[in-house]
Amino acid sequence: MNEITNNPIKCAQALEALKDVIDPEIGLNVVDLGLIYQIDFDEENSKINTVFTLTTQFCPMGESITEAVKRALENEFPLMEVDLDLTFDPAWNQEMISEVGINFLNQ
Repeated sequence: MNEITNNPIKCAQALEALKDVIDPEIGLNVVDLGLIYQIDFDEENSKINTVFTLTTQFCPMGESITEAVKRALENEFPLMEVDLDLTFDPAWNQEMISEVGINFLNQ
């Protein structure tokens, strides 16, 4: 995975929590889909800044996935505010899927 972070230990913890967020149309979690681009921790202001994307700009489950990402991070880090930044630059493509994700989809 190629996520950018300023805290690798907390990022790993966040990614584990985000593996419970499943894209219902594809059946794969947002981490293995490659939808999470960046997770930074602002300890001074108790914030988690997360940059992520969806498989398409017109994803019919976009709002649901966004809420699930926020909820997963809030549950994992209850003392921190979650700030989400949805981006489509770069646009998601199938090459962003992890090896685990590819194996899952090929079952």
